[in-house]
Amino acid sequence: MKAITDDSIENLTALLKDLQVQYQKARAQNLKLNMARGKPAAAQLNLSNELLNKLEDYTLADGTDARNYGILEGIPECRQLFGELLGLNPEQMIIGGSSSLNLMFDTISFLCLFGTGGCEPWLYHRYHGAPVKFLCPVPGYDRHFTVCEELGIEMISIPLKEDGPDMDIVMDLVRTDASIKGIWCVPLHSNPQGVCYSDKVVEQLASMETAADDFRIFWDNAYGVHHIYEDVPLKDILKECAEAGHPERAYYFFSTSKISFPGAGIALIASGPENIKELKKHMSAQTIGHDKLNQLRHVQFFRTPENIRNHMKKLAEELKPKFDMVLGKLEEALSGTGLAAWSSPKGGYFISLDTLPGCAKRTVELAKTAGVTLTGAGATYPYGKDPNDSNIRIAPTYPAIEELEKAMDVFSICVKIAGIEKLLEK
Repeated sequence: MKAITDDSIENLTALLKDLQVQYQKARAQNLKLNMARGKPAAAQLNLSNELLNKLEDYTLADGTDARNYGILEGIPECRQLFGELLGLNPEQMIIGGSSSLNLMFDTISFLCLFGTGGCEPWLYHRYHGAPVKFLCPVPGYDRHFTVCEELGIEMISIPLKEDGPDMDIVMDLVRTDASIKGIWCVPLHSNPQGVCYSDKVVEQLASMETAADDFRIFWDNAYGVHHIYEDVPLKDILKECAEAGHPERAYYFFSTSKISFPGAGIALIASGPENIKELKKHMSAQTIGHDKLNQLRHVQFFRTPENIRNHMKKLAEELKPKFDMVLGKLEEALSGTGLAAWSSPKGGYFISLDTLPGCAKRTVELAKTAGVTLTGAGATYPYGKDPNDSNIRIAPTYPAIEELEKAMDVFSICVKIAGIEKLLEK
């Protein structure tokens, strides 16, 4: 099959005319479909409804009344449960509120204000005219980039390969530039491509030489148990860092936002013992303790790591038909055209699609006019600037499958129109 990109001007013009007719028919449907954010659908949330009434009592195993003040690091039962699930040391963990993003923002803010490990606060460098930089594997999570932008941290884009960030580039940069203080990592089913980090990449991140003594890995394992098609193992970053002689290098984040309830789940941070000591000191000025009743509710609902894994299998059963449908629609409409390429994730919440260069914004604009809202083009890059204007994040989780099917039909038409317009422009 000859790709559309190799077609003649005459054929492209005729095809564009036909697609524009299809597009106008789609617009006439007055659709209002949203694939912009990776929100759980009601059917997913319903699986956790029992959690809302799960408090059997308020007393912890050691006799503490969970309704009262205290236990800044989180109740022992909750740290034990998620420690066993994720292979983390409960003694090197803090259970926060409901948002891991909140913990990430606070952690970087603490580093900006107070520094770590005896090093100067990151703001000190900025006040003296030196930049503070972060490495950002791309395409990536827009909210990570927003945290850096809000705090005045300069971002450097790093290509994300099939097994993780391009480590040749990463290792070369961090070895020679002391102003590079950290790297964002979504190591399993990354947002949006679904990339899973290989053992080699994890080992390299843990052991690499860095010019900055206070270089930190922000390990956002948001989709660590969110397998859909295949369970993917992940090497323990904290263990690897400790064995490489850098026990404080990584901060590990996780939450139940897409396990139980977004905004009413629990989030955690784990790290080396000195980092945890520092974080508890700073947090103690912020709060006396997080929501222990919610922590206890989650413990009484899930009880064991195996129950959480079984819960995630039920969530996967809800998501798989949607991912199957989206991937099937892309294959049916765009395979072999040369107009787009897309990821086939093993889990997570997103599918990443690349249009021809210069076509992502036009595709998103066409889709919006036809009633299909997508994440803004460029959102998966620092400062919202995709240098190729090609990447689009597809979020299949929230719409009903019937709506998703309509949205993908419209989306495919828009990809084709934008691509053919660009070809004719040339």
